[in-house]
Amino acid sequence: MTTRKMHLGLSIRALGYAQAPWRHPEVKADGQLDYDSFLKVAKIAESACFDMIFFADNVGYIGGDTPAGSIAYTNRVVELDPLILLSAIAANTRNIGLVATASTTFNDPYQIARRFSSLDHVSGGRAGWNVVTSFNDAEARNFGLEHMPSYDERHERAEEFVQVVKGLWDGWENDALVLDKVSGQFVDPAKMHVLNHAGKFFKVMGPLTCPRSPQGRPVLVQAGDGEPARRIASAHADLVYTAAVSLQAAKDYAASLRGMLAEKGRDSHAVRIMPAASVFVGRTRADAEGKYELMQDLVHEQTGLALVYSRMGDMSDYPLDGPVPEPKYSNSMMQSGARRFYDMAQRDNLTIRQLGRRLGAGTWGRPPVMGTAKDVADHMEEWFTAGVADGFNLTPGWLPHQIQDFAELVVPELQRRGLFRTSYDGRTLRDQLGLAKHRTHWELAREAASAPAGLG
Repeated sequence: MTTRKMHLGLSIRALGYAQAPWRHPEVKADGQLDYDSFLKVAKIAESACFDMIFFADNVGYIGGDTPAGSIAYTNRVVELDPLILLSAIAANTRNIGLVATASTTFNDPYQIARRFSSLDHVSGGRAGWNVVTSFNDAEARNFGLEHMPSYDERHERAEEFVQVVKGLWDGWENDALVLDKVSGQFVDPAKMHVLNHAGKFFKVMGPLTCPRSPQGRPVLVQAGDGEPARRIASAHADLVYTAAVSLQAAKDYAASLRGMLAEKGRDSHAVRIMPAASVFVGRTRADAEGKYELMQDLVHEQTGLALVYSRMGDMSDYPLDGPVPEPKYSNSMMQSGARRFYDMAQRDNLTIRQLGRRLGAGTWGRPPVMGTAKDVADHMEEWFTAGVADGFNLTPGWLPHQIQDFAELVVPELQRRGLFRTSYDGRTLRDQLGLAKHRTHWELAREAASAPAGLG
């Protein structure tokens, strides 16, 4: 049995990544607006010793209404703010990490630094920020723009954004708060540092009004497989959430990222790599396949087509039962996702109509991991032992059923093989991920200055 343990995250989007889980006969139709539904899912994941729950998010409805009328059939028009949800969930959980997506395109660094540091304090050191750039014009129009800034500009802004957030988080030393009631001294100003950042996109003085957080700083997560995303990940991330569709693609991604880490002077294994996994598990393979088919059957055709058009460009000029054409790349598309969907359609000889049905099941261009607990564990073990994945971020089609299935069937099988923990390793998200508490350059400099001569 291996001593290295797999990490597991649960990615949450409304009632699941499928487009119509609200139509499932056993799902509360408006459950995505119900705090208790989210808390139930979080507690299932925590009882199974998951490292974290992970909220995806957009700051606008990105599906559009093409084909006309398709907006009537999607539940994605309503979602709650993930940071608000995680703050409430923090009060009713103890160990599981709490990660939320927040875009660098339509936020400001000071806000993000303060909110995630606050969540880290509220949760006792369990916060993580998933760094993304927005990509859709529907989001831009909620912030006074007609169109999204260019792809390169969004990522250039993101790199500076993350640098500023990290600088604000590192502005407080561990013992900056004196809290001496006798003398009346509350803070040591020498250990509370002003950032004074002035860059291309941001001018931020600081310091942050939220002091050093329990983890040193929240865990930095980066989602995205493109070259700009890898640059950000290799420079800043503690964990990456990837969308590799095959073992070879996962190997290529891991090799690329680890090479970039080494170039930046970081340990080549400093970042935890967690590919997405859409798992359909049953007591028999037929049972698992039936669940996958059901998720496709529930997708309204208009919703499926809207998914294709919003992610790959308007294809209304092409026959629905004809082959899927090349994506019509635009500035407001997630380009790596569009290519992934196209490659899937070519690999499986899908028509436009069939692609919409497939995407609607929530697998997002990745082959589902499907079968019995043994089948699923075999797949995960293969990727894990190959060294291309430190774990997986599950993207269930519908909640809470799929995470309940995974917790009851797959987790015990992984534990039996010695691949997954049976109890939590500590209290913070960094503890669960096997990451050391973050140390600022202020701490390191003070330690170096106070070290006896001749000692490193």
